Amino acid sequence: MAKVNISLDAELVVEVMVLAGVGSPQDAVELVVRDYIARGHHTEARTGRKDQTLREVEVKPQDPQG
Repeated sequence: MAKVNISLDAELVVEVMVLAGVGSPQDAVELVVRDYIARGHHTEARTGRKDQTLREVEVKPQDPQG
């Protein structure tokens, strides 16, 4: 499995560690990501739709405003 290294605000990670009752920052972040994904799948199952159209939209740069 590929690994990703990121920097996060230490206070955020500590708060997640306390709320989740885990002892390591790695475990805390993994729990948050897994929970987010599970909630997304649960929502898709309840609504019967996936945001596939959002995934297929081509992102175009915006024209400068001003």
